[in-house]
Amino acid sequence: MTNALFITGTDTEIGKTVVAVLIIKALAQHGYKVIGMKPVASGSRRTAEGLRNDDAEQLINASNVIASYEDVNPYAFEPAIAPHIAAREAGIDIRLEEIIRRYHALSERAEWVIVEGVGGWQVPLGEDFYVADMATALSASIVLVVGIRLGCINHALLSVESIQRKGRHLQAWVANVCDEHGERVQENIATLDALIKQPRLGTIPFCRDLDELQSADLKLDLLTD
Repeated sequence: MTNALFITGTDTEIGKTVVAVLIIKALAQHGYKVIGMKPVASGSRRTAEGLRNDDAEQLINASNVIASYEDVNPYAFEPAIAPHIAAREAGIDIRLEEIIRRYHALSERAEWVIVEGVGGWQVPLGEDFYVADMATALSASIVLVVGIRLGCINHALLSVESIQRKGRHLQAWVANVCDEHGERVQENIATLDALIKQPRLGTIPFCRDLDELQSADLKLDLLTD
């Protein structure tokens, strides 16, 4: 049986890809067959093979299971804007059935599929269709990435509340220090530890280069036990 983990965040540009890559690499190092998936991506570049997204390519490079780019990232849009707007401008409907089909193609090859969302938990993907619905359809457990900066406590608690209201299982959360000059970082993390019932998977220190985070200390047992 394939395990599905959905990585969401309290905002966009909050470190979801960093966390997804670190989880993929950690699972691979423990001998699991694991692959990443980025169902919907805005901010893609044109190539001879079609639109390609940097986040999706990072997930592919970290994975130890080979899959087509289209299975990993079925919906890629060029402008770095809200995905439902990008899809409308491109004349494309983001279809949940297609995402599920691509997910099953990946799950047939892997023990773990690490799915990265787009933006935050309640980002719309179409009419009455949100990122939260995508995670629900995949029956995935959730890891919430909290960007540690001013306002993060409110954003984190609202996200946790929405995840639980949708009936999803919040497996763990990750503190990502995304503000180089942020104040009261440890105090904010301690507050979130006290207010979020689910455990913290780890803390990602501020870093400009993902390669420097190869050995980030994530509590993998919180995902595999």
